[in-house]
Amino acid sequence: MASPTTRKALRGIATGVVLGAVVFAIADAVRPRPGRARLVDWGEIASHAKARLSLDSTASPSRRGELASEYNRLAAEVMGPFLKAVGGLPRGVTLPAFEALDRHGWVDLNVGILRDALEPVLEVQARLPNSRFVETSRALMDRYVGLILGFLSKRVLGQYDPQLMVSEPKAVPGLYLVEPNIQDWQDAAELDGEALRRWLILHEMTHAWQFAAHPWLRDHMNDMLEQVLGAALDTNASSLERLLSITVGARRQWAVIGKVQSTMSLVEGYSNLVMDLVGRTELPEFEHLQEAYRQRSGEKTVFELAFWKLTGLEMKLQQYVVGERFCREVHDARGMDFLNRAWERAENLPSGSELRDAQAWIDRIAAPE
Repeated sequence: MASPTTRKALRGIATGVVLGAVVFAIADAVRPRPGRARLVDWGEIASHAKARLSLDSTASPSRRGELASEYNRLAAEVMGPFLKAVGGLPRGVTLPAFEALDRHGWVDLNVGILRDALEPVLEVQARLPNSRFVETSRALMDRYVGLILGFLSKRVLGQYDPQLMVSEPKAVPGLYLVEPNIQDWQDAAELDGEALRRWLILHEMTHAWQFAAHPWLRDHMNDMLEQVLGAALDTNASSLERLLSITVGARRQWAVIGKVQSTMSLVEGYSNLVMDLVGRTELPEFEHLQEAYRQRSGEKTVFELAFWKLTGLEMKLQQYVVGERFCREVHDARGMDFLNRAWERAENLPSGSELRDAQAWIDRIAAPE
């Protein structure tokens, strides 16, 4: 057995070796490496997202065209009752047509949305030295984002793209239905196909109306998102300042993040209310659809439950429940015209506390200016 002195000396040597290894690892991680630094690899994100997705019949252009024609026929049938419920459209304003997506197409669409939205922030990568640390961080981020997109591509039924965080819309904002997910749900719950798609069309159509009929909403959302990103969008800031703003800036801007969350809660809650109001009068299968939706929302595997919690998606769903409850309470108390005052200007949007106290919002909006 070694003496205490010997053991102490050995511990000192071991500690030195460990510290030396740590210092070497850190030095190696930050040592400049050949090539340009990239904080995100969009191709890798798409590959990770699609890794467990199989191709389906929706993928062919001809089939997507057939489905889109059917979606837009159904949208035309519910357009009248829909506009009557929400209060119409301003003169000259129209809603975009629906398009059909498969899961691979949904991934490509949302990778493109993320790339366009984050392009101003990721300009910082051109000014950063490449290193093993940057490469490892990118690989982890690519896999994480790809995992989320891949998971959601099997769950999302429809989507509206208002083209946020781009200086000017690059194309007509899109309305989409993800056909394989709809078909799977239709088969599993034994739902009427046309009724199901009309019901989903009402929800996404409401999102299109919210932004098309109220152009200030997109500008307001963009302003808030730019505030959240803060100095990351400042082209005069140094690379380090901009990088730090991405990683720690959100902590300083929780108030703005809260406003974004409140606005999105209202956007989603209002769409659910319209889907409910119009669906009850226009869809004979409405109650069946509602029950099927409740079951679908509650049927999650252990993996899905853990995934929703770890990624924060469960919190977003809870926020939408709060938004729908708020819209329902205001509608039942004062009617749709009064609820629509939320869309008149940014100052009329409910705060986080008002979302949980609809009467407080009613009192504020009803008070004379």
